[in-house]
Formats: sequence, C-alpha cells, structure tokens
Amino acid sequence: MLMKEYRICMPLTVEEYRIGQLYMISKHSHEQSERGEGVEVVQNEPYDDPEHGSGQFTEKRIYLNNKLPSWARAVVPKIFYVTEKAWNYYPYTITGNQCSFLPKFSIHIESKYEDNKGSNDNIFSSEPKEEETEVCTVDIAYDEIPERHYKDSEDLRYFKSKKTNRGVLQEGWIDSQEPIMCSYKLVTVKFEVWGLQTRVEQYVHKVIRDVLLLGHRQAFAWVDEWIEMTMEEVREYERATQEATNLKIGSFPPAISISETPLPSVARSGPSSAPSTPFSTEAPEFLSVPKERPRKKSAPETLTLPDPGRRDSLFKLPNFFSWNSSPQPE
Repeated sequence: MLMKEYRICMPLTVEEYRIGQLYMISKHSHEQSERGEGVEVVQNEPYDDPEHGSGQFTEKRIYLNNKLPSWARAVVPKIFYVTEKAWNYYPYTITGNQCSFLPKFSIHIESKYEDNKGSNDNIFSSEPKEEETEVCTVDIAYDEIPERHYKDSEDLRYFKSKKTNRGVLQEGWIDSQEPIMCSYKLVTVKFEVWGLQTRVEQYVHKVIRDVLLLGHRQAFAWVDEWIEMTMEEVREYERATQEATNLKIGSFPPAISISETPLPSVARSGPSSAPSTPFSTEAPEFLSVPKERPRKKSAPETLTLPDPGRRDSLFKLPNFFSWNSSPQPE
C-alpha cells in the first residue's frame, strides 16, 4: 500500500469550486469519450448518510482499452473497464476504484476542500500517525503537464478570466492570490502482488498526479463557462451531458464485471475531482511484454494413413488447418 496526500490550490472559493468541479468532470468526460471508450454514468442520484447527511451517489464505468498502452492491451480483455463509486458530501468526498480483472488492485481517494493555501497539515486526522504521509503540492500553472494534454487555451500562465478578472497566474501566485482555496486529496493505492507491488503503486501515483493536474487546470481554464451557473443549472448540464456521453459511447455487454468488494465504512463520500486520463504510452520496464510468444503445436503438420489398396504404401493427408503457421496477434 502506498499513500500520498496531494494539495492543489485554486484561484477560487470552495463554494465556486463546487460548481466548477461538476462542470469540469462532465465536459471532460464527454470530450474524451468515443464509441466503446470513455466514461459511462451508470447511476447518479441523491443519497443520505446517517453520518455525513445529504449527498450524491455516482457510479461510473470507465472504459479504458483503447486508452491503454500497447503493453497493457496485450494482457487485458478487449472490453475492459473499471468501476468508480463515489459519495459526494461536499466539501467532503470519497471515491473508490476497483476491477475484478485485477482483484488485488484498488484506488481509494478521500477529498476535502478548504479556503486556504494548503496550510492545514491535519485535515484528514487530528491524531498523530505512525508514519509520515508524503505531501505532494501540485501547481496548476507551473507544473509540467504531459504534452498530449497541453492546450494553449488552458495554459494558466497566460489565461485571464473575463468574467472574474482572475489570472494571469504568475510565478508564486499561491502566496498573493485572493481568493484561494485548496483541494486536499489523500490517495491510497494498493497492488498486493509480490515482486511488483512497489513499482506498480509508484507508477499509478504518477498517473493520478497527472490526472489531478489536468482536471484542476481545466476547472479554472473553463471558469467563464460555469461561474454564473447555479447548482440546479449545473446539475441539469451534468444530466444532459451524461446522457449524450452514454449515447456517444454506445452500449455493449461487458467482458469484465465489477468487483463487488465493499468499500470500508469510512469510504462514504463523493466523486473524484478530476477525470480519467490515458496512461503513458511507454510500458514500465517491470511490465514489459515480450513481442514473440512461443507457439503451441496443437496438431502434427502431416498425418500418415495406410492405403486401403496397398498395405505397404503410405500417403500424406494435406494440412488444411493453417492456424499454426499464421502469425500470432500481438
């Protein structure tokens, strides 16, 4: 298990980000979805919890096959998805991701939001911990983003909001920006496979960091699109966009079912604050898959049978089945 705490500051208030987060997730999911790939919303409805009160429960299926690198596609089924279950009691949310194809793999994200510069060191627990959790600060303007996700219109070093007059975010902006809030995320990755656990968990955390950076960048880059929306309006936008996205993806029977392992009782809160993102196109060294696989001989190339007319003669039966000589799909 590898746990890290991410802190992402935003030039917004916590109440503003409540709208911006919902808008960003819906828009990004629709943009990134295509036939058979993307984020399908299975369930999105109000939910009451005896401890946290009224909130929203969301279940999504994230179809990933075409977004996986070639080394991963070689070892997963053609139709591959993970399930995200989220309970949103804003400003407190919890998200869990699991898949039955990898039963020993899970991601758990606990999120809290406060109007500060990321200065709350005990936001997730007032009790001292046995081990110090690594804290990772994410700068939405100056941290490097994967090239495939870069857009000039979303470069916050040059973006200025017309409706809020916020931006451009200059170096050191966190110290001087008003208003400012922080998105705190406690992320736990588990991959309990001997020999691979440490490297896989570190790799997944790198992917998650890229996801969080991209999602929070877009939330502010699109601020002029959502800043004047009410909660009712953004929920209607969310509903309409989800319907359009589900139609865009299309429906087909899944080859991989969801792990029904329940989340721990503490995991009772909302959707993640950032959308899914394609993995890196290069395979980690420890997960490389050999291109050439040994071919299994299922039958002899020729079969000899006695000639009914001549006992001492033999003839060869032609090999009509040529799958053994055809190249194996990669």
